[in-house]
Amino acid sequence: QVQLVESGGGLVQAGGSLRLSCAASGRSFSSYTTAWFRQAPGKEREAVAAISRNTVSTHYANSVKGRFTISRDNAKNTVSLQLNSLKPEDTAVYYCAAVIASLSSTLYWREREYNYWGQGTQVTVSS
Repeated sequence: QVQLVESGGGLVQAGGSLRLSCAASGRSFSSYTTAWFRQAPGKEREAVAAISRNTVSTHYANSVKGRFTISRDNAKNTVSLQLNSLKPEDTAVYYCAAVIASLSSTLYWREREYNYWGQGTQVTVSS
């Protein structure tokens, strides 16, 4: 099992930047594909970015492509999301998620494919 704890959220003006971090505890973090999801008020949770076990493969939602960057450090058991050029529509609770992946380059994108979740961190972008 793995436990996930997010940090780094906050209030930022449009055009600003934030860096979210997710610290994982437990064994074999490098066995997990990880992702960031977000949920805005009144909306369903959606995938934002995902990264494979070996960091080779990444995938982004079209709405954040070119602005957000996902990365991970398996030695430190962390996965991060750099948020640049933030827009008010990026306001949401951001969640870190993980699932064991049998192949090192596997990505998962759907919420139901992930079985470990953090508690979330709030990102608020003011206009």
